Amino acid sequence: MCRMLNVSPRFTLVAALLIAVLLGGCNLRQGNTTNTPFPTPDIPQVRFMFPDNNSSVIEGTDLAVQLLAEDLGAGIARVELLVDDVSQGEGKPEVAPAVPAFSANIHWIATGVGLHSLTAIAYRPDGQASAPATLVLNVIARPTETP
Repeated sequence: MCRMLNVSPRFTLVAALLIAVLLGGCNLRQGNTTNTPFPTPDIPQVRFMFPDNNSSVIEGTDLAVQLLAEDLGAGIARVELLVDDVSQGEGKPEVAPAVPAFSANIHWIATGVGLHSLTAIAYRPDGQASAPATLVLNVIARPTETP
């Protein structure tokens, strides 16, 4: 003999929602695909070694800006220095078209009294850019000499 259960409509609704949530997490893929996640490739990294952020320099100084760029995958092909969003030059490795780590000295004549934004960007051989590294540099007036 079969017995009928007396189930409230509220219980039926809760059970249906629970089943929908559980089945919603089910991934029914067909074919030759796998569930293995593919890592997103790391982008190149660049940082300032010199000067320090918020440092000061006398106007007219030939400043050798030291950058360190790294990319353990495809390597670094070049680094670029911008001052106030204007390119001031770039450095490239001398030993190969791209290297895992690269240090560059890019010169900038400190001009214009006041605060300046220095930005460095590293590039892979395929053109993939790093996130920009930025620092602020204060150019101060050259002291006047008194006789």
